[in-house]
Amino acid sequence: MSDVQTPHDKDRKLEKALTNKIIDDYFDNSESWLRAILRMCIFSLAHLDGLPVLVIECPNQAVAKRLSRKIYPFRGIVYYLTDNLDGRDRSLFCYQERSGDWRCFDTSTHTWKTLSNLQSPIAPTDG
Repeated sequence: MSDVQTPHDKDRKLEKALTNKIIDDYFDNSESWLRAILRMCIFSLAHLDGLPVLVIECPNQAVAKRLSRKIYPFRGIVYYLTDNLDGRDRSLFCYQERSGDWRCFDTSTHTWKTLSNLQSPIAPTDG
């Protein structure tokens, strides 16, 4: 999520392409305000508690809170991205605080939590 935790610190092209693909495929018929704020976000897959989770990195608290009230449209996206979630459709709507920690709304518990160790999976390198 943060520059320190993502592979390829400055290169977010894959995540941005994933975000645009999701918006184009799943939100084409949604309200224009929703599509507009989603284009300001970055979608990625990460691991939390050993399980994959869809992370929506929001530019600020206001966007994260607004999206956290619209979780229903995001349920099918997780199944689209991966088939190994064992029926879970967990998403996190996050924004970065001044401290550097991430404040995230967790759709599995419907609560806000502070996370500092959410990391994107990194592919193994050839030895």
